[in-house]
Amino acid sequence: MNTEQTKSNNSALSTLITVFFFWGFIGASNGVFIPFCKAKFGLDQFQSQLIDFAFYGAYYIGAISLFIFSSMANKDILNAWGFKKGIIYGLLVSTFGTVLMIVAVIEGNYLFILGALFIVALGFSLQQTSAQPFAASLGEAHTASSRLNLAGGINSLGTTIGPIVVSIALFGVISGVNIEEFAQKSDSLNSMRILYVFVGGLFLLAAALFFFSKKLPEGKSDSTFEPASKAMKTLIGMTCILVAVFAYIFSRYEDPEFIRRFLENKEKDYLGLALTVSTLAIVVIGLLFANTRAQKNPEGWGAMKYPQLVLGMLALFTYVGVEVTIGSNLGSLLETADFGSITGPALAPYMSMYWGSLMIGRWAGAISVFNPSSRLKKILLIVVPYVAFGVVLAANAISGQDVTPLFAYAFVILFQITGFFLGKDQPSRTLMIFGLMGMIAMLIGLVTTGTIAIFAFMSGGLFLSIMWPSIFALAIAGLGKYTSQGSAFLVTMILGGGIIPPLQGKLADIIGIHASYIIPVLCFAFIAFYGWKVIRILRKQGIGNEIEVGAAH
Repeated sequence: MNTEQTKSNNSALSTLITVFFFWGFIGASNGVFIPFCKAKFGLDQFQSQLIDFAFYGAYYIGAISLFIFSSMANKDILNAWGFKKGIIYGLLVSTFGTVLMIVAVIEGNYLFILGALFIVALGFSLQQTSAQPFAASLGEAHTASSRLNLAGGINSLGTTIGPIVVSIALFGVISGVNIEEFAQKSDSLNSMRILYVFVGGLFLLAAALFFFSKKLPEGKSDSTFEPASKAMKTLIGMTCILVAVFAYIFSRYEDPEFIRRFLENKEKDYLGLALTVSTLAIVVIGLLFANTRAQKNPEGWGAMKYPQLVLGMLALFTYVGVEVTIGSNLGSLLETADFGSITGPALAPYMSMYWGSLMIGRWAGAISVFNPSSRLKKILLIVVPYVAFGVVLAANAISGQDVTPLFAYAFVILFQITGFFLGKDQPSRTLMIFGLMGMIAMLIGLVTTGTIAIFAFMSGGLFLSIMWPSIFALAIAGLGKYTSQGSAFLVTMILGGGIIPPLQGKLADIIGIHASYIIPVLCFAFIAFYGWKVIRILRKQGIGNEIEVGAAH
């Protein structure tokens, strides 16, 4: 690769990294926006979680639509465009979404806001499907993992500062704001309009930079499209049922009398809970059905004939769901008396530290990419997490937040460091250990209150930090010519971020927000199970040792 091309690719990577930042910034900032919308529009916890349903559901719709259209055309549409154009198109869709969001906040219409967020995230879906392989193509193959880890670290930086920026944009001050009183002001959404004007401008600028960079590679791969008609029909069927169930659930909230009784705690919506649970069952049963049928007759099922992929899809669904649901429900939890009645902009440091915990783990997980000596690596596994912790504290302190209550969180990070040493760079082992640690942390949060419980719930971010690459690597291991298709199926499972938070929200409306954190306990338990089960599946296929020894975080 010549020097000129290297400079062009470095420039492209710099621009591409900003796209990763956007995903984290917008997604994590929902944790502050959700309790605000709950107060602004008089919502229950389930209705407020529809923000996550709209945002993460769009990832699923975007990814599955690409697969369906590619199947109908019998070619990979995104590959035909080229990953560069895919990113440009995605940025333009997100730009259009920000325009709709500006109109939505002017109108002060919650349904309009949900629709605008859906369009923004639909663009993100196209960007994410394009950006990861595009980042891998911008240089030598052996350095691809380094570029992806760098991009992931910037994504985590976005998740760290997103809650801080949105909190300041909404409330304008750092303390002394009552979220209930502030939300009822007629102009309380005005600052969000300014924020989205800025964000939309950045989307448009990034699209222009890609478009006018003529020397950049188009980013097409040589892989052939593998049809999977039966898998496509199964996914379409699951999608139709999910849409129907959520449409019915939402229609029940159009009855003003029902809402009045419900908000006054005179009526428990057990049917709504049952229907919300059914959305989870549809995903689980649908995928297990597909794999069972594929084992008997693999023709037409494509990548779904591999059990490591199907269970990996469920694990990734669970991972995204638990990552989002902890953060999205944390704001409402902290507003309760048992957790200090923390409200308004005072929520930002806690939300930032939760999402910053993922950055702490990802920075540590990226150490192996640079092949340090064994002794240096052990030192870095201790030092790097605390450097990242310092970055999170500094970001909050610079914005004027009081970070003193977060100092003691340094002790919690020791448990994550211990997990890294026990994991020994083996993805299945690390996944199982971090899954168990996350489950224990959630149980501690359930049986305690105050600072201990807050730190326990926030620590979920520490244990979730390495799960995406670990699950992804294990799920596509051994897929051969179906690797690209399996990767696309895995991306659709970002849907977990749209299903599990509303499920916890509905449960919270019935048993209370604190007790509803039993949902993350179950999620971590399944992820730990996958870490234990998948290596046994891979060993039966004769490739278990390769994954255990060769893969890094």
